[in-house]
Amino acid sequence: LDYYRLGERTLADMAWQRERFRVHIRAARQTGLPLVIHTRSASDDTLDILREEGGFGPGDGRAPARGVFHCFTETAEVARAALDLDFYISFSGILTFRNAADLRETARLVPLERLLIETDSPYLAPVPHRGKVNTPALVPHVAAQVAELKGLSVEAVAEATGRNFERLFDRVTAT
Repeated sequence: LDYYRLGERTLADMAWQRERFRVHIRAARQTGLPLVIHTRSASDDTLDILREEGGFGPGDGRAPARGVFHCFTETAEVARAALDLDFYISFSGILTFRNAADLRETARLVPLERLLIETDSPYLAPVPHRGKVNTPALVPHVAAQVAELKGLSVEAVAEATGRNFERLFDRVTAT
């Protein structure tokens, strides 16, 4: 769900996004595949809908939704809620931006075993490449930032995030 640039539209006008999100959650639960969640200025609705559709209450015979909040830019409270729902949190080059101090504090709170890193190519190139086209070759800059935040080596972050990726997408990569 993305409410960042509503322009002339209202939140009521975004009902079509919310309904499509519900359809994606149902499909993920039905297939057992992970969700890749994009939420921007819509975290309350995102979490509410996930709780309603995600199968986190009394069982209906299907596994609850699982996945990752990609290119995470939300608050520590949203991160905690996503983690409580057993989702992963993925950080992009934004983590390296000078004005992202709050996001770095949030990244410190995310357990390493639930953390992923990404490019969000072709956008959001990390410092020192900010403003240029982003590529997967720049992910090590994000790993270095995470390593600094957590007092770990870049190799430890790479190993952990690689393991997390395999755990989350195991069924996808095995087919």
